Amino acid sequence: MTVRTDRIGARPPGAIAGRLPDTGPRATARRVGAMVLRYSFLFAKSWPRLVELIYWPTVQVVLWGLISQFFLHHSSWLVQASGALLAAALLWDVLFRSELGVAVSFMEEMWSRNLGSLFVAPLRPYEMAAALLTMSLLRTLIGMVPASVVAILLYEYSIYDLGLPLLAFFVNLMVMGWAFGLVVCGLLFRWGLGAESVAWFAIFAIAPISGIYYPISELPSWAQAIAMALPPAHVFEGMRAVMFQGVFRTDLFLYASGLNALYVTIGVVAFLYAFGVARRRGLILNSGAE
Repeated sequence: MTVRTDRIGARPPGAIAGRLPDTGPRATARRVGAMVLRYSFLFAKSWPRLVELIYWPTVQVVLWGLISQFFLHHSSWLVQASGALLAAALLWDVLFRSELGVAVSFMEEMWSRNLGSLFVAPLRPYEMAAALLTMSLLRTLIGMVPASVVAILLYEYSIYDLGLPLLAFFVNLMVMGWAFGLVVCGLLFRWGLGAESVAWFAIFAIAPISGIYYPISELPSWAQAIAMALPPAHVFEGMRAVMFQGVFRTDLFLYASGLNALYVTIGVVAFLYAFGVARRRGLILNSGAE
């Protein structure tokens, strides 16, 4: 006997009792809403993603507001602004590249889900830290040398005119970037790739109070106190002293070096501590997950 299934009111093929239709505007809106909810859950799960949304516009407003105010009240600096800004931009990139060089090398292992395999091999955490710092130095040099040559060719400005003080500035900024990078790697150990965005904006947290494009004296008094506790502030003050006064300030160099010794120690301790926590909790093998 053949059973007719084309009678009026019969459900279309694939339809299930109680199931909402898969087509139409309401179905589309429902699916879009579900995806928005999914991405909202990612923000709730990973606080760095939420901070990043607020962070960039705020830093841009603060940083460029301070630059505008400085040049408004110190028009005489405009005569030498080109060289000062180029030198500041190149040195700031040393700090940024050194931090990013550590973090990105570490994240490449996480993206490839290779971190667990590395530590199955006889690789100690301090050996990995040393490799990350070495790669950071190489990445920074590869990025900075061509940029400095472009500045010479296009703007007839050579940062190498700073002489030996340039080496002191470079080393101090590299070490500070390493300290930040190791702390970021510690966060990645703990939070996984949910903390990936921290690697890109962490160093910019100190940009407005580092005196990159303006003297520290332009900051509010409370911000000056914080700036003096950071090595980049002493480095950029020293850079301006060399450029505008022709003097290498040993006191600023020693302050920056002492602070860097403290910060890189904190970075190493944070990295090793985070590794220990990740190993005990079994997070290393799942390091490529959110």
